[in-house]
Amino acid sequence: MSYFVTGATGFIGRHLVDELVDHREGTVYVLCREASLDRMRALIDAWGTDRVVPVVGDLGTVRLGVAEEWIAEHRGGIDHFFHIAAIYDMTADDATNELLNVGGTRHALELAEALAANCFHQVSSVAAAGDYHGTFDETMFEAGQHLPSPYHRTKYESEMIVRTEATVPWRVYRPAIVVGHSETGVMDKVDGPYYFFPVMKLMRDTLPAWLPLVGADLGDTNLVPVDYVAKAMDHLAHLPDRDGEAFHLVNPDPQPVVGMVNTFCRAAGAPTFATPVDRTTTESVVGLLPRAARPGSLVTRLIRSAPAQTALDLTLGRLGVPAEVLSHTSFAPVFDSRRTEQALAGSGIAVPDLDGYARTLWGYWEENLDEATGRDPRNREALQGKHVVITGASSGIGQVTALKVAQCGGIPVLVARGKDKLEATRAAIERRGGTAYVFPCDLSDLDAIDTLTKELAATLPSIDFVVNNAGRSIRRSLKLSHDRFHDFERTMQLNYFGAIRLVMGLIPTMRQQQRGHIVNISSIGVQTNPPRFSAYVASKAALDSWSNVVASELVGDGITFTGIHMPLVRTPMIAPTKLYDKFPTISPAQAADLVIKAMLERPHEINTLLGNAGAVAHTVAPKLAFRVLNMAYHVFPDSAAAQGKAQGDQPGARESEQIMLAKVFKGVHW
Repeated sequence: MSYFVTGATGFIGRHLVDELVDHREGTVYVLCREASLDRMRALIDAWGTDRVVPVVGDLGTVRLGVAEEWIAEHRGGIDHFFHIAAIYDMTADDATNELLNVGGTRHALELAEALAANCFHQVSSVAAAGDYHGTFDETMFEAGQHLPSPYHRTKYESEMIVRTEATVPWRVYRPAIVVGHSETGVMDKVDGPYYFFPVMKLMRDTLPAWLPLVGADLGDTNLVPVDYVAKAMDHLAHLPDRDGEAFHLVNPDPQPVVGMVNTFCRAAGAPTFATPVDRTTTESVVGLLPRAARPGSLVTRLIRSAPAQTALDLTLGRLGVPAEVLSHTSFAPVFDSRRTEQALAGSGIAVPDLDGYARTLWGYWEENLDEATGRDPRNREALQGKHVVITGASSGIGQVTALKVAQCGGIPVLVARGKDKLEATRAAIERRGGTAYVFPCDLSDLDAIDTLTKELAATLPSIDFVVNNAGRSIRRSLKLSHDRFHDFERTMQLNYFGAIRLVMGLIPTMRQQQRGHIVNISSIGVQTNPPRFSAYVASKAALDSWSNVVASELVGDGITFTGIHMPLVRTPMIAPTKLYDKFPTISPAQAADLVIKAMLERPHEINTLLGNAGAVAHTVAPKLAFRVLNMAYHVFPDSAAAQGKAQGDQPGARESEQIMLAKVFKGVHW
C-alpha cells in the first residue's frame, strides 16, 4: 500500500499522515515545495519514520510540478492520492482562492491520473453547500445553492472538477469548521471560532464570570476537532466499494452559535450569554414569514452589506475579528451525515462533545496562539534582548512564561530536569523566530545548581531576570505526616534551598552588571494558611522572608525582587488532586501574565484581593480565621495519595460544600 498526500505540512494533512504512519503500512509520499524541505524534514523527524518521503513540487503548476521521471517510476504504484492542500481562510481574496482551491485541485487530479492512482481523495468542505436552506445530505451537490463568498465558490468548483473531470475513482470528504485536537488542543493558526477568543479573554479580564449577558439566537454552526477528521478520513478511505461517494465530517447535532460561544466563555472563565426569547418560541411565528423576510435572513444580509462590513472592520476588526468571518458564523443548511456515521459504525470513531474539550482548545490558544503579550510595546521595551532565567520551564507556568518572553523579543533561558521537554519548548520558540537556551538541572541538587550558575555566568552575555518557578507541592494533613518527615525536607530542598542557592550563585554577575530582577513564584497560601499545606506553605514563606531581608541589602546594587502570591493555577502540579478539577482556577497563561507584569513593573509583591483579605483576617481576627480554616479542614478530605488510596477514591459526600467554599474563596489551595 502506498500513498500520495498534498498539504502534508498543513493542519489536516499533518494529522492524516500521523494516522497513516501509525495504522497503515507502505510509503507515504508527501508533496513539498523546495523552500519547505527543511520544515518537512523536521516533521518527518517528529513522525519518527523513514516511510514518509518528500516529493518536490508546487500546487500552482501542471501536475503539481512533479518531475516526469518520478511520475514514470511510480505510475501504477499509488493506491491512495489524498488532495488536502487548499486555502482554508474566509478572509482570503478571490484570486488566492481561485489559484489554490480550483487550480490546485485541477493540477492534483492531473497528477493522480498520470500516476493511474487507484483512488483520488478530495478534501472539500461543507462550504460547497453554500446558503442552501434545509437538510443537505451526502448525495447532494448541485442544488441551486447560493455561494456567498470566494471560499464557498471555489470549494464548490473544486469539488465539481473532481466529480465531472476525474478519470480515476474518487471520494469526497466535506469537513465542517475544523478546530484543534480534542486531546492536545494543537492548532496551527487563528481561524473560525478562534477569532472570537480575544474578545472572550477581554470579557474574562474585565467582567465577573457571574455577570449575565444578553445574547441573540444567531442560528447554528458546526465544529469538529482535527483528530476526528483525520481518523475518519483514514477509515473511510480504506473501506471497499465506496468510490463516487461524499462523506460529511460534521457533528451530527448542529450546535447553536450562542451555545458554542458560551461553551468557550465557560472554558475561559468569562461571563456567558442568555437568549431571553427561546428559538422554539419564535419558530412557529417566523415560519409563517417568507424566507427572505425572516429575522435570520435579514440579519445575514445586513451583516454582509458593504456599510456593515466597513463598520464591523472599524469595531470588532480592531479586536481581531474580521468582518468576513462574522458574516459566516452560522450555517443555513443542516448537514445530514447518516452515511458517514453508518460507515464509521464499529470503528470507535465519533465526534466528541465540545463541552469535553473546549477547555483544552482554549488553553492551547491562550498559551501558544495569543500574541497580545508580544504586541504590547511596554512589554517589548522591558524584555527585548533581555536574558530571562526561568526554572521549571518544561511545563505549566514556566513554559508559558518562556513563550511569552520570547514573544516580547526576550531570550528565555530554560531550566528544569527534563532535557527533552526543554528542547521541545526551545524548538517551539525557534519556529516562531525566537531564541532560547536550554540548561537541564535538578534544582533539588545543590551541587548541580552551583555548576549551573557557573555555566550561566560563563555562557550568557547578561542575566537580567530570574524567575524562580520550579516547585513541589504536598497536600497532606499533619496527622498523616508523622512518619513522613521527608516530605518537609524535600519540599524545603526544592522550594527554598534550591531557589536561594540559584539566586546566590547569580548575584555576583548581577552585581557586576549593576542590575537584575528576581521574580519568586510564591503562593496565596502564605497569606491564607490553608490546612494540609504545612510543608508547602512553610517553604514558600521561607523564600518570601529570605527575599524580604536580602532585598534591603541588594537594592543599592540594582538588584530587586518581586514575590507573586499566586492563586490556584491549573498546572500539572495540581493534576493529581482530582478534587481541583471542579474548582475555579486561573490558567497557566494568566499566571504567566502576572510574571510578565512583575518583570515590567517590578513591584515588591503581586497579590490577589482574596490573598490580601486573608492576610488582614489573620492579623485582625486570627481566632475567627482559624475557625473558618478548621471548618474547611473538615469539609475537604486528604488527598487520595495521602490516604493510601488510588486516585478517584476520595469521598464525595460533601462535594457541594467543597465547591461552594472553593467558589467563595476562589484561588485558595484547599
